[in-house]
Amino acid sequence: MNDVAIIGVGLHPFGRFEGKSAMQMAADAIQLALADAGVEWKDIQFAVGGSWTVANPDAIVGMVGLTGIPFTDVFNACATAASATKLCADSIRLGDYDIGIAVGMDKHPRGAFTEDPALVGMPSWYAQNGQYLTTKFFGMKASRYLHDYGISTETLAKVAAKNFRNGALNPNAFRRKPISEDDILNSPVLNYPLTQYMFCAPDEGAAAVIMCRAEIAQRFTAKPVYVRAVEIRTRRYGAYEVNTTYAPVEEDGSPTVYAAKAAFEKAGVAPQDVDVIQLQDTDAGAEVIHMAEAGFCPDGEQEKLLAEGATEITGAMPVNTDGGLIANGEPIGASGLRQMHELVRQLRGQAGDRQVPGTPRVGFAQVYGAPGTAAATILTT
Repeated sequence: MNDVAIIGVGLHPFGRFEGKSAMQMAADAIQLALADAGVEWKDIQFAVGGSWTVANPDAIVGMVGLTGIPFTDVFNACATAASATKLCADSIRLGDYDIGIAVGMDKHPRGAFTEDPALVGMPSWYAQNGQYLTTKFFGMKASRYLHDYGISTETLAKVAAKNFRNGALNPNAFRRKPISEDDILNSPVLNYPLTQYMFCAPDEGAAAVIMCRAEIAQRFTAKPVYVRAVEIRTRRYGAYEVNTTYAPVEEDGSPTVYAAKAAFEKAGVAPQDVDVIQLQDTDAGAEVIHMAEAGFCPDGEQEKLLAEGATEITGAMPVNTDGGLIANGEPIGASGLRQMHELVRQLRGQAGDRQVPGTPRVGFAQVYGAPGTAAATILTT
């Protein structure tokens, strides 16, 4: 079994890009990753790609080079990019290839997750009445969690304000303007307790990560980052946030719990060893919930941690240093690889104004994809 290293990362900015396709954005991200690794496309032996809106991401080879490489398309909702990361890393780990690339891309129209019948298989009126994923389910989930653990809506505003501040330091972010906690709290309530500025937005973007066998990584970079674990889990009882399945009111745990535990066990590290954290913040409540589900704190301790500034860039457990989904938006196929891009930059000490102090050595990323799939990834120097 081979150890796996990341030697190159590339990120097309997230946002709105009129007249530019998801494929074109992905081609740009690939070129940036190639340049970062100091390799050429002809050096890449295989690829894995994922998207929600692009049916065949493998067609990207028509833009970057018809070299005949194997290209596998993957889709796992918001866990798509993490799934691409896992397949790429495992193919190298098992010895099938020496060097490969994972790429994710998407171009969502406004309201894509709720109003496009072709994407979600539901009539548009269903979403227009507020009855689909965002915002109905996430509001109910956050409301229940805040009630059960005595967490205030002001804490949700702190999460969003922190991510907007971090996004303002990130030249690739969609939303790059700080928003105060008061303005977040006073913005329109979409689904209680979540207001407009506590949600992420569907948008556009692409990201790519180049990996290789760890023993050859020094040929390409003086600062390789190692993929220690990528674990994916599903619910034990199905998912009740979409119309396809159901679950009992009480569950024995979210798939994030299982994925994170498996990743920490495989990597041989513990939550307290992590220096930089990336969590799925589809809404501010999700970040709060995932802090506990991933093992970084007990349920209910989040309010105290946020009040103390623990999740700030300069805090003890920096969360979403690039602004997360709230600042970057959610082009589904690219989001998990955006997380990888940020962790690699942080672990290399290349994150600029948002660099975590000291010498971060361990990074953790978590994504959650409806209906009930979660992934946890651990990177180290």
